[in-house]
Amino acid sequence: MSQTLNKKAPILSVITWLVCLFMILPMLLSIYAGLINNFSVGYKSGFTFRWINEVWSVYGGTVGWSIAIALACVASTLIIGVPCAYALARNPSRWARAFEELITLPVAVPGLASALALILAYGQISFFRQSFAFILVGHIVFTLPFMVRTVASALQKNELIAIEEAARTLGASFPRRFIGVIVPAVFPAVVAGSMMVFTLSIGEFNLTWMLHTPLTRTLPVGLADSYASMRLEIGSAYTLVFFAVILPVLWIMQTVANIVQKNYGN
Repeated sequence: MSQTLNKKAPILSVITWLVCLFMILPMLLSIYAGLINNFSVGYKSGFTFRWINEVWSVYGGTVGWSIAIALACVASTLIIGVPCAYALARNPSRWARAFEELITLPVAVPGLASALALILAYGQISFFRQSFAFILVGHIVFTLPFMVRTVASALQKNELIAIEEAARTLGASFPRRFIGVIVPAVFPAVVAGSMMVFTLSIGEFNLTWMLHTPLTRTLPVGLADSYASMRLEIGSAYTLVFFAVILPVLWIMQTVANIVQKNYGN
């Protein structure tokens, strides 16, 4: 068996590298297009930061707001999702399962439909409709199921149930058990859910496109606007700015997640 696996390893490695190249090559080509004067002419037209400066001057404000909304979305889903996940994990009734399916609906339904429902329900509140808080609510509705499912699966471990029962037997109150025992035990799952929520929020377009106004644009909406300018170099430069902003944040979050996994384990 081991000899067969060793023979297949080079083939699997080649397939893996081909798939990675197939996925990464378009991104590299887009970055290249954002750094040259004229993509149709190619590198002979010369390299420039002109398009990046133009993108930043027009859409630079979307960067800070996108990160702020994503972080606020993570905080909100933590406050709402972790207690909700605990309730679902400890209450395996039919009604709990129905509620879990209900909060998962925004993931199954197209983002445009969810956004339209929010507009119909709260669009008449002008100050709310014209603020970034309206987009934040949409992102929370969309990402909450991912936080709940991730944490709930970790809460269902038999070892954790036994530890919680032991703490209850020793006289620990529910708030003390929840904060001092349960949350630290599932902290790696909480971090994993937070990374998923942050990534989904900062890259969400369909729902945000319906909820935004000209004064409340995010990175994906600005990216779509730059593509609509009919200038390929501008759209590619925006993609480069998107990568430059998002990748360092994701690397930092991944580093934090690795540290948490190392310290807490599973």
